[in-house]
Amino acid sequence: MAGRLQGKVAVITGGASGIGRASALRFLEEGARVAIGDLHEKNAEETLRIAARRGYAERLRSFRVDVAREDDVAMLVRGAATTFGRLDCVFNNAGVPGAFGPISQTRAEDFDYSLSILLRGVFFGIKHAAAVLQEQGSGGSIINTSSVAAFHGAIGPQAYTAAKAGVNGLTRATAFELASKRIRVNAICPGVILTPMMHGDDAPEQHMAQAARSQPWPEAGLPDDIAHAAVFFASDESRFVTGQSLAVDGGLVAAGPIAATPENAATYFSRGLGSVGVNRGTTGMPIVIRE
Repeated sequence: MAGRLQGKVAVITGGASGIGRASALRFLEEGARVAIGDLHEKNAEETLRIAARRGYAERLRSFRVDVAREDDVAMLVRGAATTFGRLDCVFNNAGVPGAFGPISQTRAEDFDYSLSILLRGVFFGIKHAAAVLQEQGSGGSIINTSSVAAFHGAIGPQAYTAAKAGVNGLTRATAFELASKRIRVNAICPGVILTPMMHGDDAPEQHMAQAARSQPWPEAGLPDDIAHAAVFFASDESRFVTGQSLAVDGGLVAAGPIAATPENAATYFSRGLGSVGVNRGTTGMPIVIRE
């Protein structure tokens, strides 16, 4: 039986770990050819090894990409189309936790860094995906990773929340613009998902109970939960769905963040109360913490 993405070509940024890796492997399982872009080369190599063990080596390529650099994103999108002969989907998934700590102590350069990855990187992905898909003339799908933080002020840090709200707005605006070209643009808004970006070097098991308590659903969210939604948006099953921001969050938005306090919001991803700095996630660059 053919997979839901049989014959399609997809680009996934941040594809070397977490949600990106899970999505790349699910896309491959569904028959797609996939190009991942990521800064962390060791994680990318591990993703290639996992794919090879599952028999997908010929359908997966990896590019070193910094999504804050437009030339990198353009190279990834064009490179995938050249390598595999076409393009059907771009999943703008790369992200970092970014700046954290009290707003009065947040440095402008940390705020700018956060938006360069979380919002400008999505803009570059949409821009270059739209160019290639319009040249082909056969439509396609653009998927953006947003967050439930876009709906609340008590889930993530200020820069992260602002960027994700921007992603949802950019998704709607470009969905309107590109609909006549049969190019769909949708966003996935994960809730609390156990990924390396969230738990860092700690054992994920330590975070499962805490994650489950933050939402009505009694189990922590996993990368595959987001990957399943991405497969739907990439497939022809979603041909009449565009401009949507889908929360995949165990009911967190429905209930309002159960553990919402100013302290939780200010220190999300921060590795410690009373600290300020910037968390660069799984890029391979260290977290900067200032007391």
